[in-house]
Amino acid sequence: MTQAQLAQGNDPLLAVRDVSVVFGGIIALNGVSFDMRHGQILGLIGPNGAGKTTLFNCLSRLYQPSSGDILMEGKSILSRPPHRIAEIGIGRTFQNVALFPNLSVIDNVRVGAHARTSSDIVSDSLRLAGSPRENDMNKKVHDILGYLDLEDVAHTVVSGLPFGTQKRVELARALAADPKILLLDEPAGGLNHEEVYVLGDLIRKIRDDRKITVLLVEHHMGLVMSIADHVVALNFGRKLAEGTPAQVQADPDVIKAYLGSKDQ
Repeated sequence: MTQAQLAQGNDPLLAVRDVSVVFGGIIALNGVSFDMRHGQILGLIGPNGAGKTTLFNCLSRLYQPSSGDILMEGKSILSRPPHRIAEIGIGRTFQNVALFPNLSVIDNVRVGAHARTSSDIVSDSLRLAGSPRENDMNKKVHDILGYLDLEDVAHTVVSGLPFGTQKRVELARALAADPKILLLDEPAGGLNHEEVYVLGDLIRKIRDDRKITVLLVEHHMGLVMSIADHVVALNFGRKLAEGTPAQVQADPDVIKAYLGSKDQ
């Protein structure tokens, strides 16, 4: 193993350092810190109101922390606006699907492919028409559609598709930006039991096939505990526990946060 590989293995891909977020007088996050390692699936869990979505939105730059820092490969991401976050390799999906409803599946995925460029999609389309770069981009989009079994609906307007299929389209759009880190916000929401099982296999497959590190924010504990390598539990804006799924599941504070104490 080379020195570069050793360094990559020891240094976190993403480091959350003492992040706090205050909205008015409400403390949504209070000094949260953890690391994400290369190739890891990290589950972020907690009861409603624990601060998961707030932290997730800080990572994708929709929110600005009140204090603390977030480092991607050793460099702070906090000066980047949300529309420039894909350029450094952070992609995300949304709890409530955020696709362009009147565009086809393939056009939605093309938007993701253009997200890694510094210009807008209209300018890129005019500049790239018929170019080798455009051909490479189209090939990548078709490869991703095939990878996620979306080829049969490639030219279908997404608003007419079932919710589970729309979630796969959103995942395809995120993958088209070639992320190093994929932020998944409640991907199991609205899915039935069989779809959740398939989703778990798909997330592991994406990590293994595409060497993408995954941060999973999810209420479905069965999904998190079955696929995560590492779990961070939040409650009332603070980190409650951290460790392997087995360690976090057995933590008395986590059990109390989810189930309540006898006194409660």
